[in-house]
Amino acid sequence: MGVAGCGKSTVGQALAERIGAAFIDGDSLHPSSNIAKMSSGIPLNDADRTPWLQEIGRRFMEASASDLVIACSALKYSYRQIIREQDPSVLFVHLDGSRDLLFERMKSRPGHFMPPALLDSQLATLEPLRAGERGLVVDIALEVPAIVDSVLEWLESGALESRAERAVFAEAVRQQPFHGP
Repeated sequence: MGVAGCGKSTVGQALAERIGAAFIDGDSLHPSSNIAKMSSGIPLNDADRTPWLQEIGRRFMEASASDLVIACSALKYSYRQIIREQDPSVLFVHLDGSRDLLFERMKSRPGHFMPPALLDSQLATLEPLRAGERGLVVDIALEVPAIVDSVLEWLESGALESRAERAVFAEAVRQQPFHGP
């Protein structure tokens, strides 16, 4: 989770590959009306986001028997709750970074539907993970492999609720060679 330009897709793909999970870029689940709005420089409102967040939650619920990584902004606590309504076991990784770094990354993505002009709107909307939320905050100034390693360490250290979840996860990590981003 995080604002545009934080590396959700890049890190999500690398994490999914590392643990042998399926990956979905949440941007691909936006209805065309949301993409048109953002492409025009108009921030989404809660009513725009709700069906998209419900779809993300539905995808997690449908994949409950397997591992799935979805890259999505989930900027507000209430947005994360919409996803959790579908699947309470969802974990969030907040990719956090400075406005300057985020802006530079956004400028380097020509043709992306999310213009750099909307960064400040996203930062104003962002509600960091709350105490008690199942999630981890990682600094995006780190290289992608280091971010993935941090997430794996967090998962192995107890983020997964049961011993069975941890054993299945550890076995998946052992079986998947790391090829880098």
